[in-house]
Order: sequence, then structure tokens, then C-alpha cells
Amino acid sequence: MTPFESVSALKEQMSKSIIGQEKLIDTIVLVLLADGNMLLEGLPGLAKTRAINALAKNLDCGLSRIQFTPDLLPSDITGTEIYLPNEAEKFMFQQGPIFSNLILADEINRAPAKVQSALLEAMEERQVTVSGKTYKMEELFMVMATQNPIEQEGTYPLPEAQMDRFLVHTIIGYPDDDAELEIMRLNKREAAPHTAKTTIKTIPQQAIFDSRKEISQIKVSEDMEKYMVSLISASRYPEKYDAELAKLIDFGASPRGTIALDRCSRVHAWMQGRDFVTPEDIHGVIKDVLRHRIAVSYKGRAENITADQIIDKLIEVVAVVA
Repeated sequence: MTPFESVSALKEQMSKSIIGQEKLIDTIVLVLLADGNMLLEGLPGLAKTRAINALAKNLDCGLSRIQFTPDLLPSDITGTEIYLPNEAEKFMFQQGPIFSNLILADEINRAPAKVQSALLEAMEERQVTVSGKTYKMEELFMVMATQNPIEQEGTYPLPEAQMDRFLVHTIIGYPDDDAELEIMRLNKREAAPHTAKTTIKTIPQQAIFDSRKEISQIKVSEDMEKYMVSLISASRYPEKYDAELAKLIDFGASPRGTIALDRCSRVHAWMQGRDFVTPEDIHGVIKDVLRHRIAVSYKGRAENITADQIIDKLIEVVAVVA
């Protein structure tokens, strides 16, 4: 199979166990192909954990699940050195759960900042440093962190520095009635004692690496590059575009946002079967890319203005470079 066919097969297999969340499947695969990390926000029971499990089940890779709790320690994530009294080498590094291909950081905002920060080096530099020694992560590596938007007690909001390390911030909602009916039926089929186990043909990791090579060849015209930069600039200096918009933004996206927009746009174009980026590709990913990189002002929050509404306004006021 070609890399595109392999990725299409991966999405098709995932969709068999994730009902009513097609956008979520597309976004998870997009982040994987873009070699980034993902922050997923949604109410309980919306298949956040099931989604990453479905990816690991259909891709030839490892999965580690870390349940974040207030008493978690950084060493519980990265690993620690253990003492070996009868060995010449007295200390040996015992790897933590971060050393895998796919990392599910479940309810990441339930752990304090020092534990959340233990992920930063792995997410950005793809390495972990313990006792002065550096240990490299797997070549295929992605963190998918989840958080519940409605619970505040016993949670620690993620600092802006860590939020910026996530390539995308995706919000998922309830499925429609038809999808919910199919979810109920799927659950009953899976729970039935006579259900036959089917052998799943997993997609090799090499298919992801080959896809990334093709994505690196996606053409981005100078006009599209300027359009992306203009959108980011408008989030920083909104007063140049719209006086009312300026009152709704405290600060805009960092250069990391520009890089993320470019990477995700190229992946989106490739997944649509194109070898060049269009404005539709940029618009298709911009909310997930900028949602966590734009700080809504006090006035905006008082008026119940969301980051998504601000991004819609940015698209409206910034002209597409022709």
C-alpha cells in the first residue's frame, strides 16, 4: 500500500470503534503525521481515551497511559534511578511510562505544575534528562493529554508555556442521536460473550514515516505563507484590523503558532489528496492550532466571547493574499 492508502486504512479501522467523532479521528491522525502533541478537551464519556486506544490498536506501536492525580511525582512519569547494591554499576535508570510511542496523559490538569512540567522536555526536545544523563524518546512519539472542562476543584490549570507546546487544542462535543444509537449497539456487540475476536492487521510505523516524507514535499506558495503570517500578526496587533477585536484579545499567538499552522495546513492538504496548500486547508486547522494560543481579554470573557469566535473574526478581517 502507498502511505496515503495506509493512513486511510488506519482512519477507517479507527472509525469502526469510534462512532460519531470523525473530526476527532482526523485530528488525531493529523497530529501524528505532523509529529506533534495534542490537548483534547471534552466532557466525560466522549471517547477521549478510547480514541487513543483505537490508534494504538491499529498502529504497530506501544501505548502508555498515565493517570494524573494530585499526588503524582515527576519521577512517576520520567522514571528514576534505582540502587543496585551487588552490582559494579551501583545505579540503573528505570524508565518511566513516558518511554513509549503514544502517551495518554489522562486528566493532565489534575496534577500540580511540577508534574505537568515533567512532560515539557519530552514533548519539545523528545528526550528526558535524569541525574545529568539524557535519554532519547522513541522516533514515533506523541502525547495526547486530556482534560475535563467542567471540574475545577482539585485541578491545576495548565500554564501558557505548556499549552503552547501542544500542536493543537481540540474540543469535542456530544454525538448526534443516530451516532449515539450506534454507540449503544456497538457496546452491546462488544460485551456479548459470543462475539468472535477478529484479527486486526496493524499499520506499520514506517507508513507514518513515509507519509511524513511526502508531507514535507507539499508546496506552500509565498502567498499562502504571507496569509498565515498575517493571521498570526492580526492576533497580536488586532487594533490594526478592527478596533472592537482589539478589546477582546490580551495577547496573540507566538511564532510557535505560525510554525504549527504551516505544519498542520500541509498535513491537511495531504490528507485531502492535494500537493499544495489552499486557504481552505488553513481554515480547516486554524481553530485547533490557535484556540489555546490566543488569550481572551476580561471584556471578552465577560461577554462570553470564545477564542473560536475571535478566530472567526480574524479570518473575516484578514484578506486572503491573491
